[in-house]
Amino acid sequence: MASKTNGETQASRNPGESGVEPKARRGRAMLMMVSVVLLLGAGGAAATWYFNRGQDAAAPQPPVFVSMETFTVNLQSEYNDQHLQTSLTLKVGDAAAAEQVKLHMPELRNRVLLLLSGKAAAQIATTEGKEKLASELALAVNRTFGEAHPGWPVERVLFTSFVIQ
Repeated sequence: MASKTNGETQASRNPGESGVEPKARRGRAMLMMVSVVLLLGAGGAAATWYFNRGQDAAAPQPPVFVSMETFTVNLQSEYNDQHLQTSLTLKVGDAAAAEQVKLHMPELRNRVLLLLSGKAAAQIATTEGKEKLASELALAVNRTFGEAHPGWPVERVLFTSFVIQ
């Protein structure tokens, strides 16, 4: 029986079958290698795209500023006549926004003059008063381009000079 078992074992290992098994293993191994290479290539391509996209989005755009002519207005009278002389610069998103601002400059100057002349010296003499005034000016200027416009061109209003007399 031992020889029969050996015979069966040898019969199950006949040369035709043993030749097929290594070919199947080689085919599976080759398929696995190709799959791994494709996955690594796809992962590398995805990583390259992701990191390059992040660099492009993170590249800061240079700021664009539009200067306005000097404003001289009479302030609201508290005790005696007081005047404000100020120069403003508008920070805008890009060159297209700067062109929009320049196109509407007369209307923007009108809005700024009306807002400034409605203030009293005590309201705008402090740093907090100036910051609040800058926010109000930005809102007034942006209203020229439509109410609740999501992409308002003016990001900030900056004072380049500010004198109360």
